[in-house]
Amino acid sequence: MYRLPQEIEVWYIIPAIRKEFSNILVKKHKLSYEKTGNALGISKAAVSQYLSNKRANKIKLSDAIKKEIEKSAKIVNDDPKAAMNEIQRILKLMKEKKCSCDVCKKYNKDVLKYCNRQPTY
Repeated sequence: MYRLPQEIEVWYIIPAIRKEFSNILVKKHKLSYEKTGNALGISKAAVSQYLSNKRANKIKLSDAIKKEIEKSAKIVNDDPKAAMNEIQRILKLMKEKKCSCDVCKKYNKDVLKYCNRQPTY
């Protein structure tokens, strides 16, 4: 049995991205848990769990992705409504750099025989 790549994003990658955003927005930009949560579309309790390492610990983001999130966090700090676009930008970047594939290989090995196939329509 395998999971779709989008399921891997939902269960592993998006939480890791939100965790990194939370760390930067709270620690570097001094946003409250509530403002951080509102910008990221999560509760302040979720922000707290990210910061206390109770959530999103299964994968490590590369330094290059962390730098991109840091750039995005500055944009989100200035305009919280930009968070969704910035998270989507990071997801797209991770797909382009095959970071998502690395996570899939670790947590979704059964999909490997199906991925990278050309559509047959």
